[in-house]
Amino acid sequence: MKKIFVILSFLFALQTVSAQLFSKEKILKDANGGKGTLDNNLLRWGYFLGFNNYDFNFDYNQNLGDIQVLKSVGFNVGLIGNLRINEFLDLRLEPGLIITKRELNYPSSFFQGMSFNPNDLIREVRSTYIHIPLLLKISTKRVSNLKPFIVGGFSTTLNLSSNEDNPDDNSVGQFRTKTNVFFYELGFGIDFYLSNFKFTPSIRGVFALNDELVKDLDPNSPWTSNIKSMKTRGLFINFTFQ
Repeated sequence: MKKIFVILSFLFALQTVSAQLFSKEKILKDANGGKGTLDNNLLRWGYFLGFNNYDFNFDYNQNLGDIQVLKSVGFNVGLIGNLRINEFLDLRLEPGLIITKRELNYPSSFFQGMSFNPNDLIREVRSTYIHIPLLLKISTKRVSNLKPFIVGGFSTTLNLSSNEDNPDDNSVGQFRTKTNVFFYELGFGIDFYLSNFKFTPSIRGVFALNDELVKDLDPNSPWTSNIKSMKTRGLFINFTFQ
């Protein structure tokens, strides 16, 4: 599913780039309905819709095998506040709601010397993030009605589904994660200038800086004792309208 979205995004971008660069008529759009060039505004606002694909990166205390993460496509929605620094630099705040789900499949080697049933090898991790990134957008010079850019920065999230304060743990089927996680982010995209707005497809990777796992009460828990750290990493495909 993720590959389909990536391919469609690139095909759309390539088709639009080809039309903009090789068309005989170069009609520059101001993306503001004839009311002035949108890029010249000090502050700009917009919103985004998109998709995500989240994973976990594990570090272990002992080599007992790998926890397999079954990923699924999630949904992104949020707002954009853009502060223009100059022609090539913008500072962006993009608060949004991120919904995703991951399934952890444990190897039986984590349960050496213990009795277990098949359900013990599976833990579902549902996450609903309030995601707040502060990003620096670095653009190239505008070419006709498009402008490529790269973007990077840092973000913080509030996981509304973390269960961090839940007294129950994996012994009764509750997999717990931390409420607050910090990330760094890197990505790229292309601004397309249309008659009445600016449309921007972008791809961005997000990488956690801190461990997200909440350990079980039992220090010898088969679900958490061998995990040294568990850090989220993910991919965003966003479509922005300004």
